[in-house]
Amino acid sequence: MALVTGASRRRGIGAAIALSLARAGWDVATTCWRAYDQRMPWGSDPADSAWLRDHIEAAGARTVAVEADLSLVEAPARVFDGVETAVGPVTALVLAHTEGVDSDIMTTTVESFDRHFAVNARASWLLVREFARRFRGTPGRGRIVALTSDHVAGNVPYGASKGALDRIVLAAATEFGHDGRGITANVVNPGPTDTGWMTDDLLAEFARRNPQGRVGQPEDCASLVTFLCSVEGGWINGQLVRSDGGFR
Repeated sequence: MALVTGASRRRGIGAAIALSLARAGWDVATTCWRAYDQRMPWGSDPADSAWLRDHIEAAGARTVAVEADLSLVEAPARVFDGVETAVGPVTALVLAHTEGVDSDIMTTTVESFDRHFAVNARASWLLVREFARRFRGTPGRGRIVALTSDHVAGNVPYGASKGALDRIVLAAATEFGHDGRGITANVVNPGPTDTGWMTDDLLAEFARRNPQGRVGQPEDCASLVTFLCSVEGGWINGQLVRSDGGFR
């Protein structure tokens, strides 16, 4: 069973990953935090959660959605409790949640900086730790995949906290390999992805700069994450993989 965090919007990468995993035969639990979407420009549509649940179930998978404020220290354990009770033990953890509010070095507030690190770095560490503590799967079949970004200039708390996320997950690749669990851990940088946050000008600019002549779609990232979670993807470990069509 896979747990995908941050799957609250049908246009989001988290939702695309959840659907892709379900179609590949996984049962899929998700987390969401609508209060975050409500304060962002794209807003929150309450119908999205039901839409995602229905499509996951239509793929033949069992599912549950847990609403969780991951800025709270107790949230990761509560998420795992709810998921295990409703669906069962987790064998793949996909970290697709984020706090992402633009600000530069001069305009970032201490409150915003701390919130970004609480959600993007601390919660990710606690989720990874909780997953490892509870993992009872076959050694070599556990999976951790996290989504990252290297966008930091003009987006300092987001980019800095994603950098911390990278190091935490890559540490897990070594630590959970040598301790006998055999859990692989990788980070994926999907580059600019059309999830509803780009203006028409940005869409055109990113497409122009990409050798593929378009911007990324959520399904592009989802396909790679699904592969990394598969048996066939099990030899890929401790990597930060760019999946951006050659944008960088």
